[in-house]
Amino acid sequence: MAFFKLKLHWQILIALVLAIAAGLLAGREATLLGVSVYSIFDFIGQLFLNALKMLIVPLVVSSIIVGVSGIGGSRNLGRLGAKTIGYYVLTTLLAVLAGLFVVNLLQPGVVEGSAQEVFGLSAERAGFEAQFADKDAGDIVEVFLRMIPTNVVAAASAGQMLGLIFFSLLYGYYLTRIEGDHAKVQGDFWNGMFAIMMRITDLIMRFAPLGVFALVAKTVADSGIEVFGPLALFFLTVVAALGIHFFITLPLLLLLAGFNPLRHYQAMSAALLTAFSTASSSATLPLTMESLEKNAGVSNRTTSFVLPLGATVNMDGTALYECVAVIFIAQAYGIELGVATQITVVLLALTTSIGVAGIPAASLVAISIILAAVGLPLEGIGLILAVDRILDMMRTSVNVFGDSCGAVLIAKSEGEQGILQGPARG
Repeated sequence: MAFFKLKLHWQILIALVLAIAAGLLAGREATLLGVSVYSIFDFIGQLFLNALKMLIVPLVVSSIIVGVSGIGGSRNLGRLGAKTIGYYVLTTLLAVLAGLFVVNLLQPGVVEGSAQEVFGLSAERAGFEAQFADKDAGDIVEVFLRMIPTNVVAAASAGQMLGLIFFSLLYGYYLTRIEGDHAKVQGDFWNGMFAIMMRITDLIMRFAPLGVFALVAKTVADSGIEVFGPLALFFLTVVAALGIHFFITLPLLLLLAGFNPLRHYQAMSAALLTAFSTASSSATLPLTMESLEKNAGVSNRTTSFVLPLGATVNMDGTALYECVAVIFIAQAYGIELGVATQITVVLLALTTSIGVAGIPAASLVAISIILAAVGLPLEGIGLILAVDRILDMMRTSVNVFGDSCGAVLIAKSEGEQGILQGPARG
């Protein structure tokens, strides 16, 4: 079929369009041969997500160990680490400031009437207050405690990526400190594992259009389009702020470094569309690495260090969303936040976005921490639940694009040649 001859990003884009139509037509009630169409979407989507998640632990461990052992001495590792963390802090701050600017400009929560009347805050949604009521800054401290796991196997099985990354960094570093046969055997083993994981990634990504179709169709069948009515301005505010970061801030950084942003969008298109459909930076990590290495020309030495770390701690879109959501909730309740309080929101959004994927309920818990810190009602989380899933898909794409831009910029700073040159492949 001609469809399968198209490049992967075109296949995924077509699947996205078809999924929106299928989700709207099927809803949650349609059946096929007596089987719920919605359950079929859910089954296929979960199969694809499970396949991607299956890759995460062996791919992250092998890629970091191979990358760090290739970097060599502590001086090189420290330099690369400083550049990576510096870039992540800078771009996350720029993202949060973009969100703060747009939400104060459009003021989506400033409406006539009460929040309950306009936004339909029901008792059921207000019940989420109990779920998040015991969340505080201690949850963020717990995230950093998990950086040093008591049991690395348990950390891997529980998906605690910060602990796994820390262990892999140590392992890769000390691999460079042993000599002789032990060093060769270890190096060959981890290089072989990484090569195998990339091959398995290639296999799974052949089914990406089908997985994307099922995941997006299920989401559309769940949400429909009616949920956007009372929350349309909030939705557009988040999208506009994400757009500023995605289409202006990050491309400007690429331009200043001498790269063509359009070329980078092209190179990363398949990864970005997959990030949108899965709403998971970690699940998209295998394809992000593949796209950067094959399409953008970034070395494995850089991607294997920068990307796993970024997928765990660099959440530009998430931090932006947290900031906008908190200001929106304050506006909806008629609470005016002063400059000092808004600065506090910015700093808390920066902090909570680091390792947010390691907290159950992800950004919603982070938002509850910020709400409690600035004295806003926790039940305000109920205001944003209806559109949170769609916005989660969008901000994940921004997260992944931010990671990829970081890999390109850091690769250039390390003296790599041939980045973002030549035609992109599938």
